Amino acid sequence: MPAEVYTPASAAMAAARTCLSVSRPRHSCHNCGRICLHRKKINLSTVFAGQALGIKEVEEGIWLVSFMELDLGYIDLEEKTLQPLDNPFGPKV
Repeated sequence: MPAEVYTPASAAMAAARTCLSVSRPRHSCHNCGRICLHRKKINLSTVFAGQALGIKEVEEGIWLVSFMELDLGYIDLEEKTLQPLDNPFGPKV
């Protein structure tokens, strides 16, 4: 039975899952997978619903979005879209 082998994660593991780098401000993703930044709605993904994301302005109007220690991509406030970075887990050619 799954209940017999399941053990809850330790408090340290739970904290590590939601921990962001101190240098990156935290921003919560709405349940629909969207963030609001400067009154603009940017759709990311429902996989980030309710998660804390790091958002840092790198140039005027250009924001770097991170989840934990993984940089996801950049938001251009004019385009209101996330431009993803290369997949670090993809094939190495």
